[in-house]
Amino acid sequence: MTEPCAAPKALLLSAYDAQSHAYWRRQLSKGLQQWQWTQLSLAPRYFSWRQRGNSLSWAFNQRETLQQNYQFLLATSMVDLSALRGFVPELSRLPTILYFHENQFAYPKSAKQHSLLEPQLTSIYSALCADRLIFNSQYNQQSFLSGAKKLLKAMPDNVPKGLLELLSSKSAVIPVPIAEATIGEKVTSTKPGALRILWNHRWEYDKGPDRLLALIQTLQAKLVALPVDRRPIIEWYIVGQSFRQVPPEFEQIQKLLSAHDSPMKLAAWGYQECLESYRALMAAADVVLSTAEHDFQGLAVLEACSYGCLPLLPNRLVYPEWFAKECCYQSGDIEQEARDLAVRVLEMALCRAAGQTLEAAKAAVDFSWSSLGPRYLRSITELLEVDRPE
Repeated sequence: MTEPCAAPKALLLSAYDAQSHAYWRRQLSKGLQQWQWTQLSLAPRYFSWRQRGNSLSWAFNQRETLQQNYQFLLATSMVDLSALRGFVPELSRLPTILYFHENQFAYPKSAKQHSLLEPQLTSIYSALCADRLIFNSQYNQQSFLSGAKKLLKAMPDNVPKGLLELLSSKSAVIPVPIAEATIGEKVTSTKPGALRILWNHRWEYDKGPDRLLALIQTLQAKLVALPVDRRPIIEWYIVGQSFRQVPPEFEQIQKLLSAHDSPMKLAAWGYQECLESYRALMAAADVVLSTAEHDFQGLAVLEACSYGCLPLLPNRLVYPEWFAKECCYQSGDIEQEARDLAVRVLEMALCRAAGQTLEAAKAAVDFSWSSLGPRYLRSITELLEVDRPE
């Protein structure tokens, strides 16, 4: 009796394994079981060192693992691919896909931010080394290519011609798949009730906590101006991953919504350790809100939408790519945006108080694995069919 053939090996490298990156690689390794996956990841901290030092860490700490007989390499765009290939020449012979969860050209500026020149150049080198580039959205793809064009144009001399055309010709867009909702279909109530708003993002400056605070302050003022018997009930679920340094706006938000005289209620706060509890919040919420200044796909929003939430999103970043304009509010400065958004939220709250339902909006793309999985498989299969020089 012959032994069954072992599945060919594939290597997956995630150099800055943030939640969305880990989510993506788990989806792929689970969905693409044609390969036996070896996964190496590095913790999402010490950004500058991680981005520049991942090749050094892996080449000398994981050399034996990297030198195994793999059929192809799938790496995130945080991997310093050109340096890693130099340290471990065996990797240069592997067909390679570089996956972009984000790019280093479209981040909002931070007061603590160091120069992005080196991360930006490194990402260009890695992209040129890879055989295929896959982006999670057109917004990501276009902002990377336009940023790379601008940076290369600013270099003083000896920039080879045709680099942008080369990068563009080998790039494609395949979003991160969203796991299927595990709680039953949302029950729409026709009884008067509270408007429940979910804000479910990382607690960092790029997710717009200053804009969220401005909205809550403006909304409170509008509610206080109404007669008590005409005030709709608004409940907030403000959840998400936090880190050592939390933006000060969150403390202000918590105090505002927890005050005894607050016209709104804080119904959930902080990171939800229990996954089922978090899923229950998504199922219970009416609206998922984003105030972000940085989103290349918006996994938190898309996941909440899969649980039946109505998206309320800025018309900047990736969101107009996924949702109809009715789901997107006008971007502007913080004060103007807060005023416009407060009017919209108040209208929704009055609808719920009157017993009207808020219908969830479907995204323009099917983000299920059943839809996106075949596209990943096709990209890998096509990559492996290309003859490579020995």
